[in-house]
Amino acid sequence: MNNRKNVFFYYAKSDELEEKLSPVFEHVEKSGFSIVKEAKDANIVVSVGGDGEFLQAVRHTEFSQDCLYVGMTKEDEAGLYCDFQLDRYVDMIHAMKDEAIEVRRFPVVDVTINGESTFHFLNEATIRSAIIKTIVMDVYIDEAHFERFRGDGLIVATPTGSTGYNKSTTGAVIDPKIPCFQVSELASINNNRYRTLGSSFILNQDRTLRIEVIQDGNDYPIIGLDNEAYSIRNIKSITIKLSDKRIKTVKLKNNSFWDRVKRTFL
Repeated sequence: MNNRKNVFFYYAKSDELEEKLSPVFEHVEKSGFSIVKEAKDANIVVSVGGDGEFLQAVRHTEFSQDCLYVGMTKEDEAGLYCDFQLDRYVDMIHAMKDEAIEVRRFPVVDVTINGESTFHFLNEATIRSAIIKTIVMDVYIDEAHFERFRGDGLIVATPTGSTGYNKSTTGAVIDPKIPCFQVSELASINNNRYRTLGSSFILNQDRTLRIEVIQDGNDYPIIGLDNEAYSIRNIKSITIKLSDKRIKTVKLKNNSFWDRVKRTFL
């Protein structure tokens, strides 16, 4: 860790939180690190808050491949991406200083709109109607037509994102060591006239998912990437595939993904 000494803290500013972070800043600098004001100057990014703040930190720093991310919760926030707690910040500093530091690598997924603009997500992407109307989409896997979906929308989740919105729609929780992504339905219409698979399905790292939006008034659906929503006009095609990018996070020893799932849900 000798070559990783510049630390950027990402958090929602408030007087109360600034007061709680003051001893953290002091201890971090006494431990040989420098706190920088710009994320571009950092090689360690610490998010303070729950998983939502962690996702924002990754997005704010443009899914950097050159730094380590550290997630720290304040109090009762969900923390499937966050190994550390503010009231036990010394654990975080020890982990950052450890030469045998343990690092997780989370896959990033690419989303390309109309073959032009590409975005990324770490947790999940959702495609939903922007108007009060069923959205109709043709679903292709590796250019082969799979189904015509009618319903509220689709969720595409990474393994780490599988515990969020995806899980609430009865999607599976996926081990993040499996390089894949999962597709789940939102209120699909299934009757004698219309038919979808009716369950989640999982695609491996080599697959490409393409979604063609039927132009029937839903020409610019809402696309949610992690915890941000985008309304893009005239969406015809959405192509989704696993990126070569990996987000590196500092982890506590003996704190696996399944330990965190158990702690959160059981």
